Order: sequence, then C-alpha cells, then structure tokens
Amino acid sequence: MSKHFEYKPKGVCSRNLIFEMDGDIVESMRVEGGCSGNLQGIAALIKGKSKDEVIGLLDGIKCGFKPTSCPDQIAQALKSYEG
Repeated sequence: MSKHFEYKPKGVCSRNLIFEMDGDIVESMRVEGGCSGNLQGIAALIKGKSKDEVIGLLDGIKCGFKPTSCPDQIAQALKSYEG
C-alpha cells in the first residue's frame, strides 16, 4: 500500500517535496518550485529505487556555494522518512 509523504526543503528554491512510498521504495516524487526540468528528471531516475539507494546517490550534493541542493534535500527528506 502506498504512503504519501511530504517534506519542506531548506536552503533551496523548491518549496515542497511530495513522495509516494511503498515501504522503503520510492514510487513517485513531485516537487513544487525549483528547476522543473531537472527535478522531473531526478524524479524519473529515483522511481523504483530504495530510499537507502537514493540517499547514497544524492546525499551531500551542493549547489554552487550553498551547503545543500535540491538533490541533497531529497536525500534529507528520505532520511527523515519512517515508513
């Protein structure tokens, strides 16, 4: 059964990350705000992957001089998810 999960990212342009999870598997992700094309691409690439795999891929990515990025915030969201 799919579980709806939302996360408010910090320090980036995107305003809300919306996930549908099946246990620890990302069924889908939608983002409000941010760079639409890039985030749609990331959403397509993480679909069907485990949260741990996605965290391993995206955690720590920075955007320019910022200490975080939208991909890093996706990792932070999934770290906070308890399915």
